[in-house]
Amino acid sequence: MALQVEGLSRVFILKKNGKEVKLTDPNPAMSPEDVIKFYASEYPELTTATLSGPKVEGSSAVYKMAEVLGTKG
Repeated sequence: MALQVEGLSRVFILKKNGKEVKLTDPNPAMSPEDVIKFYASEYPELTTATLSGPKVEGSSAVYKMAEVLGTKG
């Protein structure tokens, strides 16, 4: 019996207003930080978001991005 090696697909989860938004991986060659920059034009809160992960869930590597809320003054 031969072993078959499979890579993990990446999934990016943005937590926004208490809900999770699943973002697809635009390019597996991009770093997770580059993926954040890629989506920042659509989701401006990603410019200050924190990134955690990856956490392996099934056959996916899941990265979570959470918006950072600051205070004025």
